[in-house]
Amino acid sequence: MASELHINISIDVLEPTELTDQERKAMELAQQAASDAYAPYSNFLVGAALVLEDGTMFKGSNQENAAYPSGLCAERTALFAFSAHHPHEKIKMLAVTARRRDDAEFLPAMPCGACRQVMAEYEYKQGESIPVLLQGPEGNFYRFRSVADLLPFQFNRESL
Repeated sequence: MASELHINISIDVLEPTELTDQERKAMELAQQAASDAYAPYSNFLVGAALVLEDGTMFKGSNQENAAYPSGLCAERTALFAFSAHHPHEKIKMLAVTARRRDDAEFLPAMPCGACRQVMAEYEYKQGESIPVLLQGPEGNFYRFRSVADLLPFQFNRESL
């Protein structure tokens, strides 16, 4: 007998004026990080910013390599740098944005599957949700209450 599974995913679609001050600052840092990206092959610049409980912010940008699998996405760059320096701190929010090298306009940016999995690991590690703010279309933003909304069926240590 087939059964149904219902999952509620919460996504707020926000206009720029609806961002909190902290969200605005995090998105500005993510935009700055995108401008610092090393993306000579794709010319697709991605930036991420983490906000910690104490208000400290970390940024990351995508880092490409001629041997393509050797590159790293902005989200993982930010998360790994944060973890190396503050392994016991909690993440309060993650912001992500992107743009093309020759275009000043920021584009919708969705984390890839590998980044979602790493983000989910950090959410699991800290035992509480990490809200995610993503650049959306037409200058709007998407606010997810949790990484779990981006990756509802996660592989984590309970899966082992």
